[in-house]
Amino acid sequence: MLVINKLRADHVIDHAAEELKKYLRMMMPEAGEIDIFLAPEATDGFRLGLLEDFGIESEAEDPALDDVIHVDTTAEGGILAGSNMRSILFAVYRFLRENGCRWLYPGVDGDHVPTKDIEGVKYHKMADHRFRGFCNEGSESQTCMIEVADYYVKLEMNVYMLEWFVPNGYYNRYYSHLHNTANRIPENVSDRQILQWKRQCEAEISKRGLMFHDIGHGWTSRPFGLPCNNSIDNNFENIEITDEQRSVMALLKGQRGLFRKAPIFTNVCMSQAKVRTAMAKEVADYAETHHNIDYLHVWLSDGTNNHCECEECVKMRPSDWYLMIMNEIDEELTKRNLDTRIVFIAYTDTMFAPEKIKINNPQRFSLLYAPISRKYTESVESLENLPEADPYVRNNWKRPASVLETFAHLHAWRKTWKGPVFSYEYHFWRHQFLDPGGMALARRLYEDVRSLKIMNVDGYVEDGSQRSGFPNAFPIYVYAATLMNRDVDYEELKEDYFSHIYGTHWKKAVALLQKISDTFDYAYMEGECSKNPAVSDFYDPERVPQLKTLFELAALERNMANKHMDMEYRPQTVSWRLLLRHAEYVEKWAQVMIEKAEGNNYVALDLAQKFCADFGKYEIQMERYYDHSLACRVLEHITRKPQGIILD
Repeated sequence: MLVINKLRADHVIDHAAEELKKYLRMMMPEAGEIDIFLAPEATDGFRLGLLEDFGIESEAEDPALDDVIHVDTTAEGGILAGSNMRSILFAVYRFLRENGCRWLYPGVDGDHVPTKDIEGVKYHKMADHRFRGFCNEGSESQTCMIEVADYYVKLEMNVYMLEWFVPNGYYNRYYSHLHNTANRIPENVSDRQILQWKRQCEAEISKRGLMFHDIGHGWTSRPFGLPCNNSIDNNFENIEITDEQRSVMALLKGQRGLFRKAPIFTNVCMSQAKVRTAMAKEVADYAETHHNIDYLHVWLSDGTNNHCECEECVKMRPSDWYLMIMNEIDEELTKRNLDTRIVFIAYTDTMFAPEKIKINNPQRFSLLYAPISRKYTESVESLENLPEADPYVRNNWKRPASVLETFAHLHAWRKTWKGPVFSYEYHFWRHQFLDPGGMALARRLYEDVRSLKIMNVDGYVEDGSQRSGFPNAFPIYVYAATLMNRDVDYEELKEDYFSHIYGTHWKKAVALLQKISDTFDYAYMEGECSKNPAVSDFYDPERVPQLKTLFELAALERNMANKHMDMEYRPQTVSWRLLLRHAEYVEKWAQVMIEKAEGNNYVALDLAQKFCADFGKYEIQMERYYDHSLACRVLEHITRKPQGIILD
């Protein structure tokens, strides 16, 4: 009879033991009960503990942050150990993975658990990157949030960030069914409920020992009594601003006030000592009452080209004033004996490195590199031709033309910042929908993660939808696996994932998805191939015959999916049925892009609106995997009027 012995009393080890028991019983349904004991002196059974409990030397620079996984078992038991508590949980999943288990999608329908006798496993690995995770975005339901917290850790990701004090925009886009009112009844969810849900997510994160990253934007609003959430429509038309509140707002074109009518887009006058003091106190107050935070992100507004133009602020770059705030935060936290880790961000205007101010206490801080304006059709392959960073022009800078030009700004930051750097990326935000086949995105993720070593960046946190599994979750699978082991082979990953989700005919399915990706053409979908940008970013009449072949590919996909509606393993049934819906999705997106290529912008806009109303009828069937609201927002972005605004 199998036994599981916990060498320590800890809630993460408790969860690890229960997970091991659950999956072993599923793999061997007739093997009988598996008992779990707290037994620090145990020498038999499956023993769960830290590396030091077994006298195993760790190569981790910081055992609390660096994940080392060690598995040394027979079929009857052995060592499942890690450098920290979550790494013990990773060791459990790694042991199960080596015995044939796979986690292919969030939720129980994504679990592939073979029926077999277990075998011994020997495995030892330190993660190649310290930060491996996700941040909430898109339209999210609480059910999906809980499921992805469980899913990410099974893929050996170790970070989950929850952005905003109250992320009501993300939740309300789902529960109001903003882009799907024809098929679902809107529901108003209060900020009180959403805050409770956020705390529930924090408990699920803690249960698994994930590193919890919190907040991000909002610190230019909350200290001054302004709304600091990401409201669904960013509509603050009726907000009343006091003279005192107005006095701290950035001066733009001779006036102080809300930028784009919303506090979340509004920066403050950072040269005012009272502004910096208020922000430092607010950060310290929050840190003092939220001890569960591993990394507290303190960002400025979510706007761009909107920094103060007063006679004092223009004397330094925004990044210099920003670092002054960081130093005051450190002083306030030190005064209160708080060891909270703080993350500051190179994002939009602060992508331009400081020239005068440095961080006084580097041990407390990490820099988050957030290249939201980068090109997603290329990766950093070499630094040989790295250009100089563009000069900063206050409130009038332009998007870099290449990924190397974007990275040049981080290179400039490194002249003054020698501490930890990790990246905040956007593959799973709008960019995933610009590759309907998913294969170009997966390859870009593989190349981007591998480029982290070249860039000397210690990992990723992805800003993206928590429902990113359509037509499958291969991009997430690649992302997680390559962050753990940058030398993993892409073709082996492809065979591993797709053979499990499609079975015998996986090669035909993958070839078809690759053809769909190639035919849409990621560079074209990113708006980089227009023959006349004045018409639109997607104007290219010569591309129309190529786009029309997508209807043939969709027909092949539908025919193939219809032959695989009921499979032996549930994840395969889910996967083929997703392909059935994906065939229609491809057809509808092809219709839109054909009209855009021909310059029929208003016809394309009408087709996009019809897509949102019609395809939304499938949302509830596949909402774990597909974010309908975010898909529709991307189509809105593609089909906006040529000189219209970019939709947020």
